Amino acid sequence: HVQLVESGGGSVQPGGSLRLSCAVSKYTIGTYCMGWFRQAPGKEREAVATLYATVGPAYYADSIKGRFTISRGSDLNTVTLQMNNLGPEDTATYYCAAMTPPFSYARCKGDAENPANFRVWGQGTQVTVS
Repeated sequence: HVQLVESGGGSVQPGGSLRLSCAVSKYTIGTYCMGWFRQAPGKEREAVATLYATVGPAYYADSIKGRFTISRGSDLNTVTLQMNNLGPEDTATYYCAAMTPPFSYARCKGDAENPANFRVWGQGTQVTVS
């Protein structure tokens, strides 16, 4: 079964950048739609971005548009979240996740905001901006 492992979190000053990586154990239809979520203390888990297969990004949250970029590595087994111009509001634990079936670009975009639509989760990586 698929396993996801996040890395790349850390502490950064406002205006700085971080690059998160999600190692995917295998590229299959079950990992076509991959997403990054984040959860700050006392808040609900929220969707940040998703991408579909080798098509590319499907969804970006309004709060990060123009600052964050989601991409898939050439080996297809790494999903990266490049985060630029970070602010204190971006402080959270970041998780990568794989969507439940059925799999489609439209669903990867339209159903991205609900964490219940994602079935496999990594352990999370902490990002602190201060």
